[in-house]
Amino acid sequence: MKFRVTMKDPDTFDDAVKEAAEESLAQIEGLDEDEREALLDARIASFKNKVGHWFEYGEYLTVELDTEDGSAKVVEPE
Repeated sequence: MKFRVTMKDPDTFDDAVKEAAEESLAQIEGLDEDEREALLDARIASFKNKVGHWFEYGEYLTVELDTEDGSAKVVEPE
């Protein structure tokens, strides 16, 4: 049987993207605070652009669950 679950959490997506962007910058040395902040903002925007289409309004995520094959699939908003 397949069914869909829509989850809403307005902060989780933004928090996760920011954390991923911060982790991606952790190994870069020699940046001053202004450079790091500008690069962080650019990475956040880039990550949101790449994966944001799965999150309707930046906070709703729909997952289709299949009990027969034990899978889960993210569903793009219509």
